[in-house]
Amino acid sequence: MNPTTTPTPTPAPTQIGDRARRTGPAPSGGGFVGAVGAEWTKLWSVRTPYVCLLVGILLTGVFTYYYGAIAHINDKPVQPLGNAPISSVILGQFVVIVLSMAMVTGEYATGSVRTSLQWVPVRHRMQLAKAVVAAAVAFATGTLFAVLGMAVAWAPFRGHAAFDPGKAASQTLAMGLYCALIAVLTVGTAFALRTAAGTLAAVFFLVSALPGICTGLGGSFLLAVDDHLPQTAGGHFMLADGDAPYPPGTAILIVLAWTAAAHLTGRFVLRRRDG
Repeated sequence: MNPTTTPTPTPAPTQIGDRARRTGPAPSGGGFVGAVGAEWTKLWSVRTPYVCLLVGILLTGVFTYYYGAIAHINDKPVQPLGNAPISSVILGQFVVIVLSMAMVTGEYATGSVRTSLQWVPVRHRMQLAKAVVAAAVAFATGTLFAVLGMAVAWAPFRGHAAFDPGKAASQTLAMGLYCALIAVLTVGTAFALRTAAGTLAAVFFLVSALPGICTGLGGSFLLAVDDHLPQTAGGHFMLADGDAPYPPGTAILIVLAWTAAAHLTGRFVLRRRDG
C-alpha cells in the first residue's frame, strides 16, 4: 500500500506585491516645480501681498498725479508719459521689498522655515523657488504700477507729456524688470540676515539712503559711487534718456550684479546654517 502524498500548496501572491504592481513606482517628489508651486500657494494664503498691492496702487496714483501736476505748473518741457510712474518707483519699490522680505523673514519668525526645509531639503532649491515667485509677482506689480501711473498722470500733465506706444511699452517692461531684480535682491538679503528689521534696514540703506548721501555730499567720487548703486542704475535703465554716464544695457547689468551678489550671499548663509 502506497503512503498518501500531501500536495505542497502554491503560495499566493502577497497583497503588498499586488499593490506594488498595480500602483507602479512610488512618487519621487515635486522637484523645483513643486517647490515653486508651494511658495506661490504660501504667498497668497496670507494678507501681506494684498495689503502691499493696495498700498502700492495708492502710492502710485497719488505720486504720479502730483508729478504730472508739478510738471504742468512749472511749465516743464514735454517728456515721455512713462517718466511719471518711473519717478514713483522711489516709493513704490518698497512695496515689492516688503512683500519679498516677508516671504523669508516671516518663516524665520514663526519657525515654519524648518517645515519648508523638510518639504524642500535642497536648501538652494527653496531659496531659488522663493526668488522666482517674488520676481514673477514683482514683475507683474511693476508693470501694473507703470500702466496705472501713466493713466493717472495723463490728465494733470496737460500737454507736458508725450505718449509714444513704443516708448511707453519699453518703459513699462523696464519698470517690471527692475522691480523683479529688486525682489530677488531682497530675498537674498533676507536669507542672509533672517530678520525683518535687519533686512529692511539693509535694503533701505542700499537702495535709498546711500544714493541720497552720495548726491547730498557731492564730489566726483561719491557721484561715481551713486551711478553704480542699484536704484540709480535702475533709474537710468528705465528712463533710457541718454543723460546717463553709460548705456541702458550697462545700467541693467549693474542692477543684476547687485542682485546676484545678494542672492549668492543668501545661499552661502543658508547652506552654512541650520534652518
